[in-house]
Amino acid sequence: MYASLKSIGSYVPEKVMSNADFEKIVDTSDEWIVQRTGIKNRRIAAPNQTTSDMGALAAKKAIERSGLDKDDIDLVICATLSPDHLCMPSTACLISDKVGIRDVMAFDVSAACSGFVYILSIAKAFIESGAKKNILLVGAEKISSLVDYTDRGTCILFGDGAGAAIISATEDKNEAIIDVHASADGKYSDLLITPGCGSTYPCSADMMEKKLQYIKMAGNEVFKVAVRTLTRDVVDILKTNEIKSEDVDLFIPHQANLRIIEAVRNKLKFSKEKTVFTVGKYGNTSAASIPMAMSDAYEEGRLKKGDLMLLDTFGGGFTWASALIRFGGN
Repeated sequence: MYASLKSIGSYVPEKVMSNADFEKIVDTSDEWIVQRTGIKNRRIAAPNQTTSDMGALAAKKAIERSGLDKDDIDLVICATLSPDHLCMPSTACLISDKVGIRDVMAFDVSAACSGFVYILSIAKAFIESGAKKNILLVGAEKISSLVDYTDRGTCILFGDGAGAAIISATEDKNEAIIDVHASADGKYSDLLITPGCGSTYPCSADMMEKKLQYIKMAGNEVFKVAVRTLTRDVVDILKTNEIKSEDVDLFIPHQANLRIIEAVRNKLKFSKEKTVFTVGKYGNTSAASIPMAMSDAYEEGRLKKGDLMLLDTFGGGFTWASALIRFGGN
């Protein structure tokens, strides 16, 4: 039995926050942001809109496109770094309720920007073991709730949104998720971190005054490790599976920074035509980035049944992951 990615869907909030909007609140400019990140716009969730709200809307679209009924789903996994609630319940439980999925195992995974590919590996294992048949995966983020809008080094980078996929059992090897590589190295944890609100710095007036509840990032150091790690990981997964870069139909990297994408793309000799770029219009949506990019490619007619996708991602932890997938949808 093989695991197949049968459908993909996404949701983006209505509000667009442009670089011009940031010029009004921090010392920056459209030229500076575009030159360093490639980002022009990002979507921002409404104040009363939660991560699970967006995840549920993306999930409903993915379920509809799969041709399944919601009652066919036997596992829900959500990847997020911006859950509705700090400890419990899980965002996956809330998404399940909003979609109408009852009495089904549901849990979250915290792997920052690598989260969606991490849960893809979990779904693959559940399907191949025979434990589950149809799994709903969701990557959803309301990162605007974790951003300090006085810190120009981070606030310009992030946006909100959600992506979802259905992973189903199949006997057709030509529709299968071929391989997933995922790893981590905690020695870099301080380079990209949300310090507060956990057991290290519990919620307090002092913690809030120091703004430890917001994302902190050492941008230059993250850039160097990301390019090196992403390139090595892609080379490894292609070599392991005896697949050449020219055999890949779509290269779908994590949409964090255009300079990182271009550096990895050029090192691996992927053409622009085969590479999916969404960072310019969405910014970095962390665990939602990969499924949102896949959904865009699908809706544009670039992703078709049988196409070979190479996913590649890197995030806080540090975590990183790559995957080779044949698209099993229609």
